[in-house]
Amino acid sequence: MKIEKYRFLGLSILLFSLLVNFKEVAAQDSVKQISLSEVITTALQNNQSVRLATLDETIAASKYKQTEAVYLPQVGLSYSAMSTNNPLNAFGFKLQQRTISAADFNPDLLNHPSGTPDFTTKLEIQQPLINMDMWYQKKAAAKQSSMYQYQTQRTKEYITFEVQKAYLQLSLTFQMVTVLEDALKTTQSVEKFTNDYYQQGLVQKSDLLNTQVRVKTVETNLMKAKSNISNASDYLSLLMGTKSGVVYKVVNDNSFFSDSTGKINATRSDFMAMQTAIEASNLSIEASKKSFLPKLNAFGSYQLNDAKMLGFGANAYLAGIQLSWDIFKGNRTKNTISTQTLERNKLSEQLVQQQDQTKMELAKTHRDLTDAKAEVLQQQLAIEQAAESLRILQNRYRQGLVNTNDVLMVATMLAQQQLALAQAVYQVNMTKAYEQFLTGSAN
Repeated sequence: MKIEKYRFLGLSILLFSLLVNFKEVAAQDSVKQISLSEVITTALQNNQSVRLATLDETIAASKYKQTEAVYLPQVGLSYSAMSTNNPLNAFGFKLQQRTISAADFNPDLLNHPSGTPDFTTKLEIQQPLINMDMWYQKKAAAKQSSMYQYQTQRTKEYITFEVQKAYLQLSLTFQMVTVLEDALKTTQSVEKFTNDYYQQGLVQKSDLLNTQVRVKTVETNLMKAKSNISNASDYLSLLMGTKSGVVYKVVNDNSFFSDSTGKINATRSDFMAMQTAIEASNLSIEASKKSFLPKLNAFGSYQLNDAKMLGFGANAYLAGIQLSWDIFKGNRTKNTISTQTLERNKLSEQLVQQQDQTKMELAKTHRDLTDAKAEVLQQQLAIEQAAESLRILQNRYRQGLVNTNDVLMVATMLAQQQLALAQAVYQVNMTKAYEQFLTGSAN
């Protein structure tokens, strides 16, 4: 009874462990079919790089709003409580409170006043009128904001390209698994025939060992390919900003990767970002030059003075217009303009360099695309020939006319040609996606 009890307990534990492991495997191997457009949409919404670029754009827009001070007035309200026995200030407090009497002109009282309090409520207004340098700074800030918008757009285009590349890699990995599964079936079939012949004494043991080694090799490659599916899916999850652990199954729709116009779009977002930065630099240089001009501003104040706290007895106002002109600043403005000009020239050179580099890369991409398309046609023909050769050799092998190594070699060649075709198709689509990214024609 005790033995049966322990056997039942051990069996229960084993079943529970298998159930737990099955649930874990099922959770890890959950498969979700997803299209390329869905991946791109999710990535553009959740990708961290896109979010950071959007934050930079928002910060630039906020800085631009700060330049509204060039038009809007500045208003300040203050309340001050003071007390003094300084003769000049004490007499001034009484003047502001409008409480001066004849007795206050007593020389002893004027020279030795007692502590005199003053409570002031003051409203101050400053209104910019003509500040040409600030006006150009405002225009430069607007250009900076536009520049970050173009940078955000280019970031989205780059993330789109990265998603396309990752999606194609995942599709290639699935094709590799399919090819290796077919190769495994073929190799296992050869192993079965070889084992039967070995049992009948028609082949040597070395032939059987060769087929068994080949089966193990294909099984190992197949296991690695399946692991690569998980790796590619995790990278796709990273791009989309979602949790990893989901195995994505691709929708093989290569119509998305159409041929581009083959011409570089002059309004490509990164080109426009750099051009806008150059324009912003020009405006900053102009703002520095305008700082030599006079500035015209209006100001005003209204205040209430009283000798008692929270008293608002006497009132007074002050208003005026100020024309100021910084004639010489120790060549600081001149050197600033020189530095800004050099930085602007550097941006111009960088834009030309980037455009020339893009032209070179696009020309290379055109050649790569032509080579990849030609390779696809060659691999399709090679697969047809290898498949026919394998069919003939298998028939002859069943008749004992060829050895095992010949069949294994052709089976291996067929699998290699099929993998090469999948790689060539991947290269065609990958090159098309990169061509769209270079020309700025990606949707």
